[in-house]
Amino acid sequence: MTACIIGWAHTPFGRLENETVESLVTRAATAALDDAGIAAADVGEILLGHFNAGFSAQDFTASLALQASPDLRFKPATRVENACATGSAAIHQGVRAIRAGAARIVLVVGVEQMTTTPPAEIARNLLKASYVREEADIAGGFAGIFGHIANLYFQKYGDQSDALAMIAAKNHKNGVANPYAQMRKDLGFDFCRHESEKNPFVAGPLKRTDCSLVSDGAAAVVLADVETALAMSKAVVFRALSHVQDFLPMSKRDILKFEGCSQAWARALRRAGIKLGDLSFVETHDCFTIAELIEYEAMGLAPEGEGARAIRDGLTQKDGPLPVNPSGGLKSKGHPIGATGVSMHALTAMQLCGKAGDMQLPDARLGGIYNMGGAAVANYVSILERIR
Repeated sequence: MTACIIGWAHTPFGRLENETVESLVTRAATAALDDAGIAAADVGEILLGHFNAGFSAQDFTASLALQASPDLRFKPATRVENACATGSAAIHQGVRAIRAGAARIVLVVGVEQMTTTPPAEIARNLLKASYVREEADIAGGFAGIFGHIANLYFQKYGDQSDALAMIAAKNHKNGVANPYAQMRKDLGFDFCRHESEKNPFVAGPLKRTDCSLVSDGAAAVVLADVETALAMSKAVVFRALSHVQDFLPMSKRDILKFEGCSQAWARALRRAGIKLGDLSFVETHDCFTIAELIEYEAMGLAPEGEGARAIRDGLTQKDGPLPVNPSGGLKSKGHPIGATGVSMHALTAMQLCGKAGDMQLPDARLGGIYNMGGAAVANYVSILERIR
């Protein structure tokens, strides 16, 4: 028995000054239940994806979702955390609960509030998703980690600045159509390619347009077993899912290969009985443009060291053979860490149900999701298909 998404909710992402973690959680939970047509009393389990790491003074947040309705009181609720893949970790946990027969309906909420934290503290908090013993002194915080990866990639395969700018420009162009995105502006290739006062270098060869945005926001999905889902107004089934965890220290692996990402994609595609080309689109984890570039290779879209071909040849454009990040990705949408994976699943379900508005792709049948924690340490892939 697998599970289906039967409802979703998504707040805007960005600097949400009038919100708190608590208000974002309850807002998303209430809206998702309403969208699914599910009474709070029928929820069997609640999972909250919340990274925190110092962003919020309130660190025991599992029960905040209960405040969405008195009927959620006394339901089992658990906070799930796995760095930037926290949201997908919570969703996969929910699917397992349904598979195990522990719950028939599961509410999953992902949330983060980052913008109320001073910039220097943000950098320290994000570095907690690296191997602190060896990597905490890398200049530039977590951007420095990926700046280091980009430097290594450039040294091995040549300057990829054009490819990174193409990825940034693609995702910003796509994000214009996303009503939840933090930055809805088509910046264009030239702006993304060249250093300027508004687009300075941040870490190594990475400029501001190569880095995802610090953000606040929440997203939620309601999961149900297939029998229940088929009686609802919409149902998007998990055709396959996989979770692969790799070594935390970059020194213990070839950081240019994203081998955990490769393994996660290979397992999910095998379990789904499909090939990468059968997917209608992919939402992938572009925390930095170099990550999306290497993910092209890891998912099998381009040979090792040749990820630039995928963007240069238009393969991943919205009108290409395999659109990647039609939502605008983290680059345009923002990256409130605990909410990101849940957002990816909600937006993918919207696409498959033909409810993505201006983001909508024609004839979207199968959607792939890759959500990454750390530098390809926590690797989650979901393959979704509409069955109702």
